Amino acid sequence: MDPTLFAISDLHVGHLENRRIVESLRPQSDADWLIVCGDVSDTLEDVEWALKLLAARFATVIWVPGNHELWTLPEDRTGPRGERRYRQLVETCGRIGVLTPEDPYPVWCGRGGPVRIAPLFLLYDYSFGLNIAPTKEAALARAHAAGVVCGDEFLLHPDPYPSREAWCHARVAETGLRLGACDGELPTILVNHFPLIDHPTRVLWHPEFAQWCGTSLTADWHRRFRSVAVVYGHLHIPRTSWHDGVRFEEVSLGYPRERARRGARAREPLRRILPVEG
Repeated sequence: MDPTLFAISDLHVGHLENRRIVESLRPQSDADWLIVCGDVSDTLEDVEWALKLLAARFATVIWVPGNHELWTLPEDRTGPRGERRYRQLVETCGRIGVLTPEDPYPVWCGRGGPVRIAPLFLLYDYSFGLNIAPTKEAALARAHAAGVVCGDEFLLHPDPYPSREAWCHARVAETGLRLGACDGELPTILVNHFPLIDHPTRVLWHPEFAQWCGTSLTADWHRRFRSVAVVYGHLHIPRTSWHDGVRFEEVSLGYPRERARRGARAREPLRRILPVEG
């Protein structure tokens, strides 16, 4: 059987039902790869548990952080914050054999390849909120008035950066240079927890939430870096969409209550990225 490149995100294994689903995930062949697009859990222990389990089953596991992995919960008074927390997650992944945005970009050589898979850590800078208000301050005020405020405002600390926007801009600058330095001969699959363009956020039930969903600085990356696919999560709206001829895959597992609402329309947990079916 040909190897398959699968993807999933937003595992949220703190929910027992999701934990059981993760325990049930298995490859179709010994050569299958798995992309995990962040939000595995809120705690370092659960993140390590889930990634270690998946790394033992799939030939290669690639992880990018979501916002939940970067949370420092109130009860974790002495835990790492901001950049230190991210680096601790990267060290954990290195110990258990999981690739991260800090590793060399791997090349998929199965059917549909060769293609360079670029795991990204970019965060957001509130610029998607300009679709609902002219300034960040106005967008935040609208979110507070609607009661739709991301937990990041209280739990995702940007240390040592002065703000989450500053951290985002530093990551975007560094990552753009790194992608630009690749040989350019291979097409890419760009993997990020947050969507690289704002269009997917326009189907949100609460448009106020879009400001925590990405940065307009990456709006042309799927064209600029010759992407055959962009893989992301965060929105908990699993679907396939096309933008400028590029396939965008939202691969969230999401919360149990969301899957219950979808009922028979719920997708299989693992999304096939390559080879493309049909």
